[in-house]
Amino acid sequence: MPQLIADLITPHEDTANSIGAPGRSWLSYRGLRELSSRIAEALHQIGVGRGDRVAIVLPNGPEMATAFITISQVTTTAPLNPAYTQEEYAFYLKDLNAKVLLVDEKEDGPAVYAAQELGIGILRIAHDVSEPAGEFSILPSDPIGIADTSSPNEDDVALILHTSGTTSRPKIVPLTQANIYASARNVASSLELNSDDCCLSIMPLFHIHGLIAAVAASVGSGAQISCTNGFNALTFFSHVAEVKPTWYTAVPTMHQAILARSKRNQSIIENSRLRFLRSSSASLPAPVMEELVETFGAPVIEAYGMTEAAHQMCCNPLPPRLQKPGSVGIPAGPDVRIADEVEDILIASNEIGEIVISGTNVTLGYESNPKANSENFFEADGKQWFRTGDQGSFDQENYLWLTGRLKEIINRGGEKISPLEVDAVLLSHPDIVQAVCFVVPHEKLGEDIAAAVVLAEGAMVKEKDIQDFVGFHVAKFKVPAIVIVLDEIPKGATGKVQRIGLAEKLGIAKVQI
Repeated sequence: MPQLIADLITPHEDTANSIGAPGRSWLSYRGLRELSSRIAEALHQIGVGRGDRVAIVLPNGPEMATAFITISQVTTTAPLNPAYTQEEYAFYLKDLNAKVLLVDEKEDGPAVYAAQELGIGILRIAHDVSEPAGEFSILPSDPIGIADTSSPNEDDVALILHTSGTTSRPKIVPLTQANIYASARNVASSLELNSDDCCLSIMPLFHIHGLIAAVAASVGSGAQISCTNGFNALTFFSHVAEVKPTWYTAVPTMHQAILARSKRNQSIIENSRLRFLRSSSASLPAPVMEELVETFGAPVIEAYGMTEAAHQMCCNPLPPRLQKPGSVGIPAGPDVRIADEVEDILIASNEIGEIVISGTNVTLGYESNPKANSENFFEADGKQWFRTGDQGSFDQENYLWLTGRLKEIINRGGEKISPLEVDAVLLSHPDIVQAVCFVVPHEKLGEDIAAAVVLAEGAMVKEKDIQDFVGFHVAKFKVPAIVIVLDEIPKGATGKVQRIGLAEKLGIAKVQI
């Protein structure tokens, strides 16, 4: 059976609605299929086809969603963050070996300048807000070459993304048609999505989380997806009231921002039809999960994903099965095992080690990076395994518990500290609404632990009080040596907190003796 992105759409052509947006009419599944055919024809006429690479820089919204779905059926897509600088665009466009850059017809910013400097062709799209959401056309352009007009197969690369590059040069992750198809089906199966469902899309659509969990999984299950122009805590509840979604997916910091405004939106919550909330891309602290369940009266489905897995690896099951606060759930697609952190061997699932994955949704390897491939992939039990860089273990019911990123584990004079554990303690404090622990240099111990927190509105808590609170719950060596109170914790482009390098960002020098 084919496993192509086109095959996600085909079975649902008679389903009413596919993609929409707040305040706009819906694009039907038949309309989405017809749009795919028109976009394929337009690209081929311009000279873009199988094997070429199209960098996409579009605002969050339905046109970005349909651009990904339609163009990836023809060639390779490479969505880029609209907030990049010209220097960043120049790096990514060159690193991707992009043939063309796709932008809005009115775009005249750093992405366009970077493409012009590199001699990369520029394609522009036009859309009318009076038409169904997601409808667009590629404006006429001079031919830029001869296109391979044959259809991609399962092994053709459909999507290219870069890793975050927090510790080194970003790595290129190529994801095939089969990778995308498998991951979309995995998410849809885990969430039991069907044509009665509607997702409110608030995740960035240049990131694997939004592209797969929100867009591809919805399309692959005949469900609806309403694409906002990005996450805004001020408009989230009005979108819930208008769109009436059955679910949404977000990173923990977004859930926390939503909770902060929940009390003033109780009537909308009571009248919503949310059957579950989903969280992924970073560990959701148990206290946040519990507060979400209490606030929305719906289960919170925490999932575990990463770019190299085309997103999902594990997922907490839906009721009546148990959701365990603090756990990322059970394997939900690929085979998930525990490996020795040094040797290329698998170990018992109840031992703490490095989490490794193998499956149809897993990338076959980084592009043009043999060193990274040799470090991150190995053979065992007749399969190729990918090292996630995460540390954890399974409990007796096969739920996976993360203890942290291997590179984020804090080594305080030989004592190992999981920042996730201390995060959870901090977030159980009634006056703390956000918290993140991170490593800070220490003159004698080598490393120590620090914490950045955001306090509830009107709260007045001193550093010593917070340290005493943590010390009541965990061993003394896990108590943050420094606690910084912030109005907002710095985050990356996708809304995730990046622990690595946070001390430098906050200007924290070595902890004094």
